[in-house]
Amino acid sequence: QVQLVETGGGLVQPGGSLRLSCEVFGSVFSIYTMGWYRQAPGKQRESVAEITSDFGTNYADSVKGRFTISRDNAKNTVYLQMNSLKPEDTAVYYCNARHLHFEFWGQGTQVTVFS
Repeated sequence: QVQLVETGGGLVQPGGSLRLSCEVFGSVFSIYTMGWYRQAPGKQRESVAEITSDFGTNYADSVKGRFTISRDNAKNTVYLQMNSLKPEDTAVYYCNARHLHFEFWGQGTQVTVFS
């Protein structure tokens, strides 16, 4: 059974930084496109960033230049470094793994940016 476990959420002031981690258990990590999504209260889940199996990256316009996604295949882990955080970044952040018709989600981790 494939499991995704996110860590690293928390409370931070505007302008601060957080790093989210997502470790994948139970499968060959390197084949997956890994993504970070977020869902704010009352809003739909949206894609934040993704990194392909060959390390290509894509970002939502709202986070370009502030967030960086990376992966360490030796540790079965994907990271999201979030800098210059804004109140509008407040959301539950979810890790996603997909390959062909397979797709898996983590349980989510809360990020709250408050002043």
